[in-house]
Amino acid sequence: MQDADKIFLEYVVKALVDNPNDVKIDRTVDEMGVLISLTVNPADMGKIIGRMGNTAKAIRTLLRVIGMKNNARVNLKINEPEGSERPARPEGFAPSSTKTVDQAMEDLKGI
Repeated sequence: MQDADKIFLEYVVKALVDNPNDVKIDRTVDEMGVLISLTVNPADMGKIIGRMGNTAKAIRTLLRVIGMKNNARVNLKINEPEGSERPARPEGFAPSSTKTVDQAMEDLKGI
């Protein structure tokens, strides 16, 4: 059953969102594996992403398990709605900056 991942994703996402008729799932296969693109109503994005991305991570993990069962590498891309803006990051939050262990320890001493 090749589309087990797509069927699973559709079932889970439609159960989570308020607008299940707006859920669109595209599945493509190439030499890198399976890519599933998910598009939902902009009002439902928060439900799919979850707090700190935990819901999206869980869905991706389950899709990878289904992929392993079918000997395929499955990736999920959640399409951002057109015209959406990401909220500003809190001050001092810079995920790309790296600190040394000593710098991190100094920061912790100040707390």
